[in-house]
Amino acid sequence: MKVIFLQDVKGKGKKGDIKNVPDGYAQNFLIKNKLAQAATNQAIATLSGQQKRQAQDEAESLAAAQTLKAQLEDEKTVVVLKEKVGAENRLFGAVNSKKIADALKAQFNLDVDKHKVQLENPMHVIGEREVPVKLHPQVTATVRVKVEGI
Repeated sequence: MKVIFLQDVKGKGKKGDIKNVPDGYAQNFLIKNKLAQAATNQAIATLSGQQKRQAQDEAESLAAAQTLKAQLEDEKTVVVLKEKVGAENRLFGAVNSKKIADALKAQFNLDVDKHKVQLENPMHVIGEREVPVKLHPQVTATVRVKVEGI
């Protein structure tokens, strides 16, 4: 019996796969537990439509990420943060990914999620640093962050 997998089934198939499986296995386990559905012409057409839509959404997401990368890596885009400074140019506190994301929104009107800012350790000293921002699984931008003392 031909089935379309609705979820990943270890050793049998991944979500969206169309495969031939034994009739009893399909009826008594896969379809009963809503892991798969019978591969009728209508179901196959629906699946292909969903896959096309998903591919189109992925392409749009990639294009948007590349556009944002160009804006972030523009030489005019330098995030300037003013923080209180103590002895030896050390900050009272730290500059973390949330502060960088908020500064991007305030200074350049660019929406970047704080979780996408890949700051390994918070910045504790004044100076300039390049911080990677993972916008998409295939697109990573670099933002220049300049911390100045007050």
